[in-house]
Amino acid sequence: MPSSINNYRNLMDQPWGKMFYDVLFRQLALPEDHPLDILDFGAGFCVTASHYAPFHHVTAIEPSKEMLDLKLEDHSSEYTCIHGGIEEVKRQNVTAFDLIICHNVLEYVPDKERILTELAGVLKKGGRLSIVKHNLAGRILASAVFSDDPQAALGLLEDGDNENNMFGKRDTYSTEYLVEQAGKLGLTLEERFGLRTFFALSSNNDIKYAKEWYDNMLALEMKTCDLEEYKNIAFFNHLIFRK
Repeated sequence: MPSSINNYRNLMDQPWGKMFYDVLFRQLALPEDHPLDILDFGAGFCVTASHYAPFHHVTAIEPSKEMLDLKLEDHSSEYTCIHGGIEEVKRQNVTAFDLIICHNVLEYVPDKERILTELAGVLKKGGRLSIVKHNLAGRILASAVFSDDPQAALGLLEDGDNENNMFGKRDTYSTEYLVEQAGKLGLTLEERFGLRTFFALSSNNDIKYAKEWYDNMLALEMKTCDLEEYKNIAFFNHLIFRK
């Protein structure tokens, strides 16, 4: 098993891994007293599926067997977990889901339009599609500040982001592209948030284990995630579409 997958899994147990999901779940703000049918496509280690399984009907689909082998065991018996790709979405009931989650997936697939079409096809009328995507300005900021690598930041600024990593070649596509493609499928952008604006910019990881730091940083992330100037520099953007 590639060590990079293990290292990535270990991030989930660190404060900067946990905060990503703490912010994300607050942005989605799902009810706990009204069960929803949820599809988590590209579920990874099933962090999101595990979180929502006690309150909702969750189907998690993940193409990477290595990631599923390291998935969270919490609530794993309470949701349906499927090893596979977009072909598994086609096997689900038509217009079956109230919410579809697709986080940090489209960057790594060449056929974004096909993926979006299949996901929109199993989304209920009035349902929501939640997409988290890399944001180029945020990647430039992280390279210059966190990594202290202005040369890499200049490369991103001049040539865009086409880095190869354990998931394949990353294409940091624009928000405008996504909104346009979603619009062709009858999906309207309802909300756009910044995600990971500040909490990963400092390389001082020791302080991040302090509860006071964590609570204040989480409050700061939530305070700024809906402000336009901070959305534009966040490492990720979280877009929610309505059908």
